[in-house]
Amino acid sequence: MPQKQHDHLWALAHAERKVLADALANLSPVQWQHRTLCGQWNVEEVTAHLTAAASLNQWRWLRSMVGARFRPDVHNQRRMAEHLGKTPVETLARFRAVITSTTAPSGHTAAYLGEVVVHAQDIRQPLGLPHRAPVEALTSVAEFFASRNFTVESRTHTAGLRLRAQDGPFAAGSGPLITGTTLALVMAMAGRDAYLDQLDGPGVPVLRSRLPAAGSEAGQTRS
Repeated sequence: MPQKQHDHLWALAHAERKVLADALANLSPVQWQHRTLCGQWNVEEVTAHLTAAASLNQWRWLRSMVGARFRPDVHNQRRMAEHLGKTPVETLARFRAVITSTTAPSGHTAAYLGEVVVHAQDIRQPLGLPHRAPVEALTSVAEFFASRNFTVESRTHTAGLRLRAQDGPFAAGSGPLITGTTLALVMAMAGRDAYLDQLDGPGVPVLRSRLPAAGSEAGQTRS
């Protein structure tokens, strides 16, 4: 990836982290403990996970995975707990400290933009917090998700299906058509079945049959 594009994707990720942090600052204590779309994790725990994700370089990630015997659930739980504050205020402060971080285990910048986009929606959707990332950012994530399995099994979920965004340029695949907003397509590719009702087309039942019940895949898809 050209350095200019790499830097631009990081800038988009930093912007989405800041928007999320500002929204989190207005949450009540009850909302901080609200369940998210990310398995059993609540809002505070997903926030701590995002901090962890922005704090692991390749060596730290590998060392953590080896220590977890390459079990992603164990790795993610340990790193999340490491960045969880004693209070939500402390957890949020730790997240704010990594807003402009470019630390990551690999050079797949679009994946780490996707990390922020998906987990932010994991938090927002159950709480009814309005926000939609710029179509430009969502398109980059959608294109990456459609091209490979990385932190989520997005390509497997959509194999043999044709995806087309109604609000942007994203289009990928061949087969039964699925249309919707770029955000809904991204979240569905990431395994979030809560977004399937926002999609249309003959390919939707196929995609629905491939996604696990709400929350059951969270441990596998966290990066």
